[in-house]
Amino acid sequence: MTTRIDRRFAALRAEGRAALVTFVMAGDPDVATSLAIVKALPKAGADVIEIGMPFSDPMADGPAIQAAGLRALRGGQTLRKTLALAHAFRETDADTPIVLMGYYNPIYVYGVEAFLRDANAAGVDGLIVVDLPPEEDEELCLPALKAGLNFIRLATPTTDDDRLPAVLANTSGFVYYVSITGVTGAAAPDPGKTGAAVARIKRHTHLPVAVGFGVRDAASAAAIAGVADGVVVGSALVEALRASLVDGNAGPKTVEAVASLARTIAAGVRSAAKADQQTGASR
Repeated sequence: MTTRIDRRFAALRAEGRAALVTFVMAGDPDVATSLAIVKALPKAGADVIEIGMPFSDPMADGPAIQAAGLRALRGGQTLRKTLALAHAFRETDADTPIVLMGYYNPIYVYGVEAFLRDANAAGVDGLIVVDLPPEEDEELCLPALKAGLNFIRLATPTTDDDRLPAVLANTSGFVYYVSITGVTGAAAPDPGKTGAAVARIKRHTHLPVAVGFGVRDAASAAAIAGVADGVVVGSALVEALRASLVDGNAGPKTVEAVASLARTIAAGVRSAAKADQQTGASR
């Protein structure tokens, strides 16, 4: 079966451009503002939306996303409320793919079977669970695939050709390439090295490859869009949200601060497609 994620990447491939994948934390800084931000992202140019599931020990996240998760948890955000957020978004948007991203512990506590049932009912399309390696696929990955959800795996600069087949074995939707070693929000990726890494991954899979970590503006987005099937931006959007807060709460410009940066980065992604067309290049 094809999912919204499959259909979206196929449509963008036909357009000759990369996808813009945006990440925001569910419940940051509060439920209502978080929903307003998620609803604003497709209009700002987001093609796929990753929604973070707040967790108290986010080991792979940098300071910006860690702080976002803590703000959300302080505001009472739970996994059940995150699924409700996805459901509320889906009521007004039937097409934009939603990917939940986070850690296994909250899902385990919720119950895998119940979580997958409720995620399907909420209109979720895929999962990124960063602390479940391929050796643990029976825990969540295989049940998720059976339930019709994409399970998106991370590849990193240290994922060599011997390891890649295991990483890709049950991956679906797209491959998320972490362009730099370290936590989210680190330095900008090198487009040359990233392009070579994407090409190497594509020798092992037909799936689209989206690149994240370090993309923060139109220029870095355009550079990555020229060598990948998707550009992931998260920390920059989360930091724009943080900068808009007033005494720790949503301010009058919070939603627009995130949407405005998303529009800027979307323009960068789309500029790469125009450059390709002008030079006669094809993805």
